[in-house]
Amino acid sequence: MNDVMTPSQRADALEDKMMEDLENAIAVRSRLFLLAEADFAMPNGVKLQQEHPGAKMLMSDDPRLPKMPAKPTLIDFFKLRFAPPMHLLQSARHAKVAGMPEHIVLACLLHDIAVLGFIRSDHGYWGAQMVEPYVTEEVTWAIRAHQALRFYPDESFGYAYPDNYKAYFGEDYKPEPHIERAYKEAREHKWYGTARMICVHDLYSFDPDVHVELEEFTDIIGRNFRQPEEGLGFDSSPSAHMWRTLRQPTKYL
Repeated sequence: MNDVMTPSQRADALEDKMMEDLENAIAVRSRLFLLAEADFAMPNGVKLQQEHPGAKMLMSDDPRLPKMPAKPTLIDFFKLRFAPPMHLLQSARHAKVAGMPEHIVLACLLHDIAVLGFIRSDHGYWGAQMVEPYVTEEVTWAIRAHQALRFYPDESFGYAYPDNYKAYFGEDYKPEPHIERAYKEAREHKWYGTARMICVHDLYSFDPDVHVELEEFTDIIGRNFRQPEEGLGFDSSPSAHMWRTLRQPTKYL
């Protein structure tokens, strides 16, 4: 007997477990989640309700996740939605100890929030879009540009190609053409140095024995991140929907 489940079987098993945890509510995984499992199925609300009589599709908070405040702040997302953020905290401290200005420390603190809270692929672009309404244009540009710059060394800044990348991707890995173009464009940009500083202070293998508290950066966040009065996700900004999605990631629609 084959004990290895197919992606669809794993999805069904997870669906059953979710139902047990949610008590009469049906949460579904997004299409992107299913694609990550090489599963081309789509959740069908009618079918799910037939399989679970009396249950309703989830359209509110997921009770399995920590409850978010009514007007969530960036710090709330760090604590309640982002994966353990020690990599970002150590990178920001590395920049702070090096005497970097506050906007670069903030950029280091935010540069990988898409990885921690949203998606790995093209995370520099996603992360920049998430924070664009709330930080300076320079910080947004630098977060976006680091997506390409990290693949290219620059000895004048003391940045070498990460050894981790050689192990992750192979010695012969070559970035895609759009990354090559973005790198060349960034090299000529007035804020190239800002983006390169994210790479310099990006700790590609953070120290598990070093603990940094988010509160170390509370004042820097307060001075450099424009927290909307309505709360992240409710201010009608172009990226508000991204924060709402993180707040309630399993809403049906």
